Order: sequence, then C-alpha cells, then structure tokens
Amino acid sequence: MTVTASSELRFDTGRVSLDLLATVTGRLSDEPVDRLDSPRRLTEWLYGTGLVPSGTAVAADAAWLGRFLVLRDVLRRVVATQLAAATPSAALPSGSREVPEEPPPTTPAAADVSRLNAAALAAPPAPSARSAPDGTLVRTLAAQPDCGALLAAVARDAVELLTDPAARAQLRQCEGESCSLVYLDASRGRRRRWCSSEICGNRERVARHRRRAVAAQA
Repeated sequence: MTVTASSELRFDTGRVSLDLLATVTGRLSDEPVDRLDSPRRLTEWLYGTGLVPSGTAVAADAAWLGRFLVLRDVLRRVVATQLAAATPSAALPSGSREVPEEPPPTTPAAADVSRLNAAALAAPPAPSARSAPDGTLVRTLAAQPDCGALLAAVARDAVELLTDPAARAQLRQCEGESCSLVYLDASRGRRRRWCSSEICGNRERVARHRRRAVAAQA
C-alpha cells in the first residue's frame, strides 16, 4: 500500500489530537494520503492548529517529525479502541464496508496508554500576552517551544478527550467509503455522518445519483 502526499491540511475535527490523526486520510483506500511528510509540513500544522501562534519561531526537524508520527500512531490505535467500544449505531460507520471476521479490540494496549501518558508528562508551552500596535492583546508564547512541550499539548488534549465520557461519546468516524477521519459530532441529535458535507457528503450524494441513474436505465 503506497502512501502519497498532499498539500491540504485539515483542522475541523473539533480537537487538536484528532487534527493530528487527520493528517493521514483515506486509510481505508488503496492510496492513503499522508499530509505530514516533512518538517516543513509539521511546522505548517503546528501553526494551523494554533499550538504555535503565527510569528513564533519553530525549530522543527526530522527528529520532531518522527516523534509526532509516533504519537499519531499511538493515538490512532487508542482512538480506534474507543470507537469500537461505543455503540455501533452511534459511533461506527455503516454502509458498504465489510464486517470484519473478528471484532476490533475495545481496550487499548497497555503500552499505548503508557506512551500517551508519557507524552503528556511534560509541561505544554506557556502562553503569554503582548500588546499589538492597536493596543489589543494578542496571544504568544513565553519562550520558543520545544518538541516535548508541543507533544505534551497534543497528548494532554487526547487524555482529556478520551477520559471525558461526554466528549468521548461524541467521537465519530466519517461514513465516507474510503475516509477514516475521526471527529467530534456536536450536531443536534448527534446525527452527523460525514467529516465534511462538502467533501465526503457530496461524494456520497453524487454516487447515490449515479446509482439511481443506472437503475433507471436497467
């Protein structure tokens, strides 16, 4: 399976830890797309999430990237168990996907929990306020952030999310045929089906229209 790169980053999952998972999309397709494929892309992601305010220097390098990718893999496995443990009709996607022969694990591996907790131990970057030219206060950081502090910010967000029953109950996986994006469903009635109505939702509507057109011609 080849993982390709893409220029698009997404920050619409509802939590920064889920935004990190969203840097790989299409995991269920033949060609998953990895958007976090270089230190430069990691820097863009850090700015895009707001973990690092615009204008703050970031010394991201290959070592930083490797550590973030390790955390991403840990989060993917842990979040998958929480989705599997939820009520299928409420959290797991339905549709054309085949039912696995063996149910996925519903308890995270102890090693993954330990890695997540270890990443959360460090202190996250300390925020600081400074005056803008117009007199308003803007957020910055007290010091240039290091990799461990930024990893801790993501890991702590994941711990808070996954240990909060109300927040955890909002976890959803997109019902797009090949989409794997996980997001928080804060919609009324908790009936949101897709990561994006404009992307996966529109693809499903187009596919449904095509199926109807084919059926009408048969």
